[in-house]
Amino acid sequence: MSLKTVPHVHIETFGCQMNESDSELVRSMLKREGFVFTEDRELADVVLVNTCAIRENAHNKIYAHLSELKTLKKQRPLVVGVLGCMAQNLKSALADKEPLVDVLAGPDAYRQLPSLLTAALAAQEQGLPEKGFALDLSEYETYEGIMPDRNSGVNAWITVMRGCDNFCSFCVVPYTRGRERSRDPESILLEARDASARGFKQVTLLGQNVNSYRYGDWDFAGLIHAVADIPGIERVRFTSPHPKDFPTRLIEVIATHPKVCKHVHLPLQAGSDRILELMGRTYTGAEYLALVDHIRDTIPDVVLTTDIICGFCSESPEDFQTTLRMVEQVRFDSAYIFKYSERTHTIAARKYADDIPDRIKGMRVAQLIETQRRITLERNRRYIGQALEVFVEGDATRSSSQGMGKTDGNITVVWDKSTGDPCPGTLSTKRIVDASAATLYGT
Repeated sequence: MSLKTVPHVHIETFGCQMNESDSELVRSMLKREGFVFTEDRELADVVLVNTCAIRENAHNKIYAHLSELKTLKKQRPLVVGVLGCMAQNLKSALADKEPLVDVLAGPDAYRQLPSLLTAALAAQEQGLPEKGFALDLSEYETYEGIMPDRNSGVNAWITVMRGCDNFCSFCVVPYTRGRERSRDPESILLEARDASARGFKQVTLLGQNVNSYRYGDWDFAGLIHAVADIPGIERVRFTSPHPKDFPTRLIEVIATHPKVCKHVHLPLQAGSDRILELMGRTYTGAEYLALVDHIRDTIPDVVLTTDIICGFCSESPEDFQTTLRMVEQVRFDSAYIFKYSERTHTIAARKYADDIPDRIKGMRVAQLIETQRRITLERNRRYIGQALEVFVEGDATRSSSQGMGKTDGNITVVWDKSTGDPCPGTLSTKRIVDASAATLYGT
């Protein structure tokens, strides 16, 4: 690196677990080229913003953040880079309307970041308006050979596949992360062993649709079983599967392997068959319910969570009531419930009118949240009096005098440290004495 001083980089990550994993890859690649990372934005020569494009709220947060960086850039020299899905999806808008952005890099272009940033920093030293964009999607890039640079923590994210071939009509992922491709299982196992050697007791396997993982004779059931067999790893999680292809073999691995967590996040999105068809989800409500029954019959203590979108194009009151009835019938342990927000370049944006008023969307979200909150409270209260094994994560969000961890089913447990303060990353048994719709309280 020919710059006069070693550049300091600050990276800020928005969005999903996949973005967290990608930021770890970016740190690794840049550190290998001599860049130094800092947690203090004020000390940085480069600020990278790793972005999400899934929902409107994510866009709004990132634009607000870029506004802050614009102010900072007026005060001193600073290279600003926007990475990830928003960079890929809104490349023209960001390049033309956000002159503070010096570098844009999509999810498949991170190997080019060292050269892009070096060029931008050199141009800045010379007072030149250098811009660097790398936004090509790849059919092959899986970042093989790059070991993520993980911060301290208790969970290791491991990306097992990239991209998506589902093309759900509301979803921008195939256009921002490209087509589906699976990583070599040996490299995944190598990464998992490395994480275990570094003290990570829990790993979470990531993919846009992990059930579709295929590499030679390997499927996802075989992969998760092999990861769970690695010495030192105590818990293995995964996200997200798709209801269209949830094989019995995978359900049996979850049921029988003691280190594979008994938690399945199974996105529903809508209960109405008409809306599911418009969404391109390729299953019906009846097929979804049959899968739920199969999972619960095989894994009786499973914790089942979901995603639901309210107010998708043309959603009628009857469509919404069907979704509401489905939630009452399935009785999820928890649900992420969102208003539909149209995404540029998606099938829905091209073919359907976003015709449900925002006020109606908000009312439907509120009604679903209230229904799910009641169900979650009822389901959480069944744990009162039980002794549950908890994976300790650290201090509780609201008070450092409390500890916090997760059950096997990924339910949050909080306890007063005066009753015991086990180390983060260890397993500890807590007797549940109370429950709310969000939390179990243990001692």
